[in-house]
Amino acid sequence: MSLKTIFGASTVSVTALGAAIMWAAPAMAQDVAAPDGTMPGDIVVTAQKRAERLQDVPLAVTAVSADMLAARQINDTTSLVTAIPSLSFQQGANPTNTSFRIRGIGTALFGQGVESSVSVVVDGVVAVRSAQGFSELADIERIEVLRGPQGTLFGKNASAGVISVTTARPSDTFEGKGEITIAEHNEYRARGTVSGPITDTLRARVSGFYSDVQGVTRNIGTDKWVNGSKSWGVRGKLEWEATPNLTFLLAGEYKKTDADCCASTLISIVNPVLQQVVGPIDASRKNRTINEDTDTYANSKSQTYSLQADWDLGAASITSITAYQKYDLEVNQPIDRINATSPLYLGTAAFAPYTFWNQNHGIVDLSAWSQELRIANNGKSDLNYVVGAFYMHSDILRPFDRRRARCTAGIVGQPCATTNIVWQSAESRIRLKQDSIAAFGQADYLIVGGLRAIGGIRVQYEKGTNSGTRTAPIVAGDMVFPGNASTSGSFSAHDTAVTGKAGLQYEFSRNAQVYATYTRGYKGLGYEMEISANLANQSAIQPEHVNAYEIGFKGSTSDRTLTFSAALFQADYSNLQVQANRSDPTTGVIQFVTTNAGSSRSRGFEIEATMRPSDSFSVNAGVTYAQSRINIDGLNCPLQLQAAAPVMTGTPINVCYRTAPGATPQQNLRDRPLQASPDWRITLSPRYDYEGDKFSAFAQLGVNFTSAQYFTSELDPLTRQPSYTLVDATVGVATPDKRYSISVFVKNLFDTNYLTSIGHNSLMSTTANPYDLVGTYNKDSSRYFGATFGARF
Repeated sequence: MSLKTIFGASTVSVTALGAAIMWAAPAMAQDVAAPDGTMPGDIVVTAQKRAERLQDVPLAVTAVSADMLAARQINDTTSLVTAIPSLSFQQGANPTNTSFRIRGIGTALFGQGVESSVSVVVDGVVAVRSAQGFSELADIERIEVLRGPQGTLFGKNASAGVISVTTARPSDTFEGKGEITIAEHNEYRARGTVSGPITDTLRARVSGFYSDVQGVTRNIGTDKWVNGSKSWGVRGKLEWEATPNLTFLLAGEYKKTDADCCASTLISIVNPVLQQVVGPIDASRKNRTINEDTDTYANSKSQTYSLQADWDLGAASITSITAYQKYDLEVNQPIDRINATSPLYLGTAAFAPYTFWNQNHGIVDLSAWSQELRIANNGKSDLNYVVGAFYMHSDILRPFDRRRARCTAGIVGQPCATTNIVWQSAESRIRLKQDSIAAFGQADYLIVGGLRAIGGIRVQYEKGTNSGTRTAPIVAGDMVFPGNASTSGSFSAHDTAVTGKAGLQYEFSRNAQVYATYTRGYKGLGYEMEISANLANQSAIQPEHVNAYEIGFKGSTSDRTLTFSAALFQADYSNLQVQANRSDPTTGVIQFVTTNAGSSRSRGFEIEATMRPSDSFSVNAGVTYAQSRINIDGLNCPLQLQAAAPVMTGTPINVCYRTAPGATPQQNLRDRPLQASPDWRITLSPRYDYEGDKFSAFAQLGVNFTSAQYFTSELDPLTRQPSYTLVDATVGVATPDKRYSISVFVKNLFDTNYLTSIGHNSLMSTTANPYDLVGTYNKDSSRYFGATFGARF
């Protein structure tokens, strides 16, 4: 049965269900805004798939409102890290290997066959791959970040946590709003929304955005600014109140991004030959210039369509979410990083002289259909529950092609004679089809007084089939690309997992509670989908498992002048899916490999507080200490340590060694930091508001501290990013009715330089030449000013 047929049939079935329900006896009117007992100032979230006060939820959740996003100039999901201390972000070479981390745990893999450890959910629809979640935040109602494993309710790709985005629903009254942002370095953004009733029972909302952000890296080879993007998108929602107790919400979204991203800059050059061929580049951690003959690009299109049905039975509500998503990405990442229209001669093989490598081109063609059906009680009672089932079918097609050339003889740094050029090429076409089905339930029961017992379980089954072909060479006369000889194969794997949650919660009053929980989490099987995959002899990347423990407290004063939450946590992971850089034992050239870490642990504490000493002044503060450590045997050593690695017997710890003369150097890590996982993150955001007869105004600061971190799993000291602090500031004014507003902002007030990734230059770096490094950074790594103009009607 085709995906189109399945989606159509499911839509018809949900509609038919709704038609039947329309004639049922009416129940209480649906109230999706807030649960009973909610008071002004309470924050309502759906972290447990039912509306609850944030104060009542027995897990660590950070909720960010639309107003906070606007005040902090948080325009996309990657900027959320400035407001949420437990959330961090690592920039990759393109969206497919860029990732979020929660409490130091995430996934950074160069491959489409592995899911993220941090699930991104938009309006109840689970994104298949994390790349789909990197987008503009337009017309948002709120964002919830759920910390720690959330697999019981959210599934197999939430072993570290969930980023849940809720977009605004159609409104009961006609309204519209728009805003324009202009910032330094040619940044332009525009957003607009129109919403309101069409009839007494039919409401609609349409929103759109456009952004044009010039990159801050100059390519002197093509005379362009790169690492920027142009994107636009539109979302429409149609809400039909079929009966007082039955609502249908039809939503559709389309987004398109053209990005000349993500080119890395040279931050260290030791090899004099490399310095000769890259030209006038001053390599340093502040370098913002490249010299390449071809620009990198990463262009994507994303579509999501969903139908949600909510049937209020009075004591409980049934929810059905049927969704289809389509994501297309095309990336070309030149590897040579030099400005040469033909191969140059660089001398001996020790310099890995593939000096013409502009074709490194891949496509991701993803589609998925999902269905979730659940029932949850309304309000709060002695027994609160949610029970449901979930199914997803996904299909990912991954074509990839590469071609490079080297010069075997000539004058160092000069173009090569045609007779001395050796070309190598290969292409692959790999397809992964996956099916996942699960049944889940979670409940809490009032035992006595304020003491509640918490329990949940999820049983899930997944199956994947990974098949493909690789052809080499792809151009007549070329040589086979090393390690990419022609082959083909098909492989299937399946797994069944049982995960769950258990705990206790004690409510002292409606303003204070403590809780303690144990959670068993899981992340599903992984598959090799990149061009170097061993298609003829495949094996699955084993699932991750996690046992997590959390003790927390949430409290507030009765007048909400102080709200406070704290959590102690520990999560023990086995078979953590990671990527490592391994040097070829013959050539010394870097290769990327996907592997399972032996074990890892994330433990620490979190504190979040909001203080409101007066109606006009407030302070938000957050501290996360997450000590994320890894234990793994046989990992590759930092490149610069491999040549001198001694022969050692036994199982030495935290040292680079060989098991025998000529063997590949390796290390056995014990209690060492995970990559891209700073121990400390601290945020502080004071705000002052003024309400006058003629105008209102506000001023807000955002302070963010991030401690030191490594950017590679082998803990290479050359890839260490020192700690840094960022300060942002915003000042705004508005008319008394808030109809018109203007705000002026500065990002990175003190012009603090930092990098979002560091690695070895894959063209020139070998065990004989390990000190040529590259790095990436984003626009916020330098100071810039801007202004936003807004209007409402």
